[in-house]
Amino acid sequence: MTIIYALIMFCILVLVHEGGHFIAAKSVGVKVNEFSIGMGPLLFKKVKGDTQYSIRLFPIGGFCAMEGEDDESDDEHSFGKQPTWAKAIVMAAGSFMNVVLAIVILACIVFYIGIPTTTVDGFSDVSPAKEAGLLAGDRIVSVQQHEIKDWTDITDVISAEKGENVTIGVERGGQDVSFTVDLVKEEGTGRKIVGILPEVSRNPFTALAKGAESTWVMTVKMVEVIGQLVTGQVSTKELTGPIGITVAVSDSVRYGFIYVANLAALISLNLAIVNMLPFPALDGGRLVFLIIRKVTGKAITDDVEAKVHFVGIMLLFALMIYVTWQDIGRFILK
Repeated sequence: MTIIYALIMFCILVLVHEGGHFIAAKSVGVKVNEFSIGMGPLLFKKVKGDTQYSIRLFPIGGFCAMEGEDDESDDEHSFGKQPTWAKAIVMAAGSFMNVVLAIVILACIVFYIGIPTTTVDGFSDVSPAKEAGLLAGDRIVSVQQHEIKDWTDITDVISAEKGENVTIGVERGGQDVSFTVDLVKEEGTGRKIVGILPEVSRNPFTALAKGAESTWVMTVKMVEVIGQLVTGQVSTKELTGPIGITVAVSDSVRYGFIYVANLAALISLNLAIVNMLPFPALDGGRLVFLIIRKVTGKAITDDVEAKVHFVGIMLLFALMIYVTWQDIGRFILK
C-alpha cells in the first residue's frame, strides 16, 4: 500500500507539472500532439481536436508532447515557431503549477487545523491561568508588558520567561484586566505553559496567505540546501530518490493524512525548484538556452542544443542511479 500511495502522489505531482505545460501551450497557440496520464504502452486514447489524450500502462507521471518541441517543424502552431515570450511561459508553467499546488495544499492544511487566535477558548487539565481567574472569551492583549498580536507571541514570551510567573493582560467585556499567572512545565515536553487553549479561526483567505508564506519559507530553505550542495557544505550522500521518497510516504501515512499532505507539498515544491535549475534538459536549462539564442541569434543551432540536453539527461540518469543505489543501502540492505 505504501508503494501505491507513493505512486499516486508522484503521479499527481507530475501530472500537475505537465498539466501546467499543457494549459500554457494551449493558451499561447502551441499544438499539443499528446497529453498522457502514465508512461509506457498505450491502454486508452481519445482524440479531441489536434490532441490525443492517453492513458498508459505505468502510473509514473505523464507527459505533454508538443509539436516541434524537440525537433524542427514547419507547422505554424509548433513550439519552435512561437515568440520567445510564449516559449518562456510554456517552459515555466510546469514549475509554476507545482508551486501553486504546494500553496493550495498547505493552505488546506492550515484551514483544516485552524489558526489559533489570542482569544481563550478553554483550559488544559493543569491550568494556572484558570486558577488565576482567566475566563473563556478573554482576549489576551499582553504578556509581561509585551504586546500580543498573535498566538505565537504568547508562546514565545512565556517560553523566554526566566521567572516563575507572568503577568497576562486581557480584554474582557471592553475592560482591561491583568492577572499574575504561575508557570508550569508541560508533561513530556518540559516547555513552560499557563494552560490556556485558544479559539481557532478558519478563514480561507488567511489560510491561503499562510499557505503562501509557508511555501516561501520552504523555498528559501530548499534553495539554501541546493547552494550548500554546490559548495560542498552538504554531502551528496544526503540526497534521496524514489526509494527514499517511498519510505518518507510510509512514515507520513503512519502519522496521518496531514503529514502525507505536508510531504506532498514539500515534494511538489522541490519538483518546481529542481526543474527551474539552469541545468541542461531541465526547464530551467531550456530557459537559459532560450535567452542565449534570443541574444545571439542563430549562434546555437537546434542540433547543438539537442545534444547538450541529451548530455544533461544522461547526467541526470547517472545521478538518479547514484541516489537510488544509496537508498538501497540506506533503507533496504541496512
